Amino acid sequence: MAGLREVSLRFLRDLFAFDQAHPLLFTQFYFWAFFALVLVFLCLFKNKVLMRNAFLFFVSLFFYYKTSGLFLMLLGFVIVYNHLAGLLLPHCRKPFWRKTIVVLSVVVDLSLLCYYKYAYFITDVVNNLFGTSFVVKDWLAVAGNSVLGSRAFSVDSIFLPVGISFFIFQAVSYVIDVSRGVAAPSATNKHRYGIEPVRNFLDFGFYLSFFPQLVAGPIVRAKEFIPQLRKPFFLGRTQFGFAVFWILNGLAKKLILSDYLAVNFCDRVFENPLLYTGFENLTALFGYSLQVYADFSGYTDIATGVAMLMGFYLPKNFNSPYKARNAGEFWKRWHISLSKWLQDYLYIPLGGNRDGTFGSYAIILGISFLASALAGSWWVFGSVLVMTVVIALLIAFKKSWRKELVSDINRMDTMLLGGLWHGASWNFMIWGGLNGLGMLIYRFWASCDAYFKVVVIGLIVAAFGALRYCFGAPVFNLFFWWTLIILAGALVGMVFHKVRKGKVVKWISDAWAVLMTFIFITFTRLFFRSGSNLDPAEANEKAWSTAKNMVNQIGGQWDWSLVPQMAWQHRSIILVFIFGMLIHWLPDNFKRRYRIWFAKLPLALMVLACAVAVFIICQFVTADLQSFIYFQF
Repeated sequence: MAGLREVSLRFLRDLFAFDQAHPLLFTQFYFWAFFALVLVFLCLFKNKVLMRNAFLFFVSLFFYYKTSGLFLMLLGFVIVYNHLAGLLLPHCRKPFWRKTIVVLSVVVDLSLLCYYKYAYFITDVVNNLFGTSFVVKDWLAVAGNSVLGSRAFSVDSIFLPVGISFFIFQAVSYVIDVSRGVAAPSATNKHRYGIEPVRNFLDFGFYLSFFPQLVAGPIVRAKEFIPQLRKPFFLGRTQFGFAVFWILNGLAKKLILSDYLAVNFCDRVFENPLLYTGFENLTALFGYSLQVYADFSGYTDIATGVAMLMGFYLPKNFNSPYKARNAGEFWKRWHISLSKWLQDYLYIPLGGNRDGTFGSYAIILGISFLASALAGSWWVFGSVLVMTVVIALLIAFKKSWRKELVSDINRMDTMLLGGLWHGASWNFMIWGGLNGLGMLIYRFWASCDAYFKVVVIGLIVAAFGALRYCFGAPVFNLFFWWTLIILAGALVGMVFHKVRKGKVVKWISDAWAVLMTFIFITFTRLFFRSGSNLDPAEANEKAWSTAKNMVNQIGGQWDWSLVPQMAWQHRSIILVFIFGMLIHWLPDNFKRRYRIWFAKLPLALMVLACAVAVFIICQFVTADLQSFIYFQF
């Protein structure tokens, strides 16, 4: 009897204890057992709105505790602080006090984000600038140890709380939207995101901590979610079918595509690129492009299905991004909630496509300054400073160019800060800058005629060919072959320009644009992946080294006689990649039809289909379940 009691106590202790090595994941059986209990209790008071919201709020807090441990206190502080800020705003009649509350709230929220996410980054910049040797220390852990009178917390390193970027951005958007609603109270003049403050603390806490999307998004606007809290539970037969479909779809993406590619190939190559050939490095790079999409969109699909089973609807976060025909369209399809957040709370306040502000120039100069400080070379900052001065003069004296140049600066600022949002590494700055540059180049490229494109890209190919011949650097070889492929497309485009346009020509043109965009986005992923999965203390140095080694391998000399042998050796990886991309590129109407078909299946057939799907998915489960990539952001 004593042994049974001891086993029971150990089980309860493990059930409620936080294990940093095994956070609560959608891919664990424990989560689905937890979620089944949530659904059982939810059924008891599904139409009692207040009790339902309170129950789900505390369930969400428990979920975050199982994912992040004592960082639950940080989430609790953000909830309390921003709820109070929202309640204060309607009582501030003067715009000055409203702005003060908003600015103070945003500063506190972003200061927390910067402390946990950018402490190592800022310390590196200061040490490089002033020759100091500051060491990062977790001062909150120091304070905790002082209060407890023990060494309960480690002070030597700062751990990033899971999902901090998502709930901080959500909190910031809430306070700003409440301010906009207070400033424009009339129905005809209300800002499109202006809202009333949430009076009930439990409702607000539930909104900010709703567990399906808490740790990896999507970033939910209060205007989209709060009204759902006031409606009684409803789940129709078709909605139930869609929810089950999204859960299975997300699990398949995560376990069959993402984890399989990561564990069996991509992670190994990125860990030590020099051990693998150029072909293998290139295969890993393209494999990672599918891996990160399947991982992140898989999480979103599962979150959507889980939320739907509880009667809530999350915004669409992905729309087949690798069907995009240019970099700008890609960001309208990828992580849509973040793209819209950056547009509404950064791009438009900076001036959007209307006007430039002090911030427009300060951001681009500030980020280039940081990059130069980290690199220990000031040519980057000097070059950007000269370019910024030239652009500012053109804006001042060339009024016909003003609108385009201003919008280009604001777009670049948005993408650079979007890169820094993903991580405190200059690889993320490069990644964001390349995406911004891709958007600007496309805007210019789209305005050029077919003949001009051929001439320009031909000159660029010649330039890289000359650099390749004179210096033999792998990076020049890589750019030579890439621009040569673009030149081939431009030549074909010039021929099609003379041909009467029809559906076939448009299809070929669109397919080529999609392929080129996918290649471009994939190569920017080189810097994204190199900066991920790293200890922040060594992120900058190691990330740059990884990216440089991969470029050298991909752009170096290939032994083409070995390529067929290596392709056969890695055939399972290549086949999974092809399979995943073919599904991704299926027409939207076809995908919509099979989702509806599944959702309307008779219950017995749906259960059978689920059993078959789960059996197939389980064949791909690895011994060590992989965390979702965006947990680290």
